[in-house]
Amino acid sequence: MQYTDLADFIKTGSEVLARGPIALILVEDLVEVDTCIRHHQQLGFKSVLVFAPDELKLPKNLDELIHRIPYDMMAENAMEVAVNTIIDAAPDIWVYYCYNAEYLFYPFNETRSVGEMIAFSMEERRSSILTYVVDLYAGDLGDFPDAVSLEDAHLDKSGYYALARADAANNGHPKERQLDFYGGLRWRFEEHIPAARRKIDRVALFRNKKGLKIRADHTFNDEEYNTYSCEWHHNITASICSFRTAKALKRNPGSTFDIETFRWHNSTEFEWHSQQLLDLGLMEPGQWF
Repeated sequence: MQYTDLADFIKTGSEVLARGPIALILVEDLVEVDTCIRHHQQLGFKSVLVFAPDELKLPKNLDELIHRIPYDMMAENAMEVAVNTIIDAAPDIWVYYCYNAEYLFYPFNETRSVGEMIAFSMEERRSSILTYVVDLYAGDLGDFPDAVSLEDAHLDKSGYYALARADAANNGHPKERQLDFYGGLRWRFEEHIPAARRKIDRVALFRNKKGLKIRADHTFNDEEYNTYSCEWHHNITASICSFRTAKALKRNPGSTFDIETFRWHNSTEFEWHSQQLLDLGLMEPGQWF
């Protein structure tokens, strides 16, 4: 379904927001939008909302299955405005958000729906699921100069680490059950990445509630939402496999000529399967067997 703008969707699309989980796809460019949409449809989201520029053209059979909202992702605070507007309008449902050319994976997602994972998380009294943004990149930039190729996708198999997250309101002491995670292209090419954007953790899947707000660093105003696990044991985490950083590094004139390849000795082909991410320690099944 097509809307004139975000305000029109909020006014007329209340039925869409009545049942979750819903997926929000924020379209920054026209790269791999259709595959991103199809991937998340297959995971079992009840509705897929696509925030996209007018230039985006989709196959008719796909366009009819989504809720398309004209939106400018180049505007200031575009992510926060889009997500927080949906948060304010939606009832108590689960919401997920990502950008185009990003693909959600969670433990055993080949055989279990996202709804099943959410039900399990709710049984554990969790209202958010932490995700790690795992950078994907084309192995051959000569064949794929924009760094995007589903068939030639690679990722880093090591080089990930975490640091304590300081609490400015508590004299810089570490926040409880919160860490800042780093790695991938944002770590290897950090000289081209602003410090505030080097983290790879994102609270991308969460249960909505009144007063909840997302911030520019992909965390929430409710600190419990930003934790990686509950107090008594490890919880499930997920990965968002993303070409977003690779695209940006090759598109930016300040970095593109410094990068002849993204491959290094710790690169490996991406198998498009959750077991590979589990084996590499890039997500955690918790108690979900």
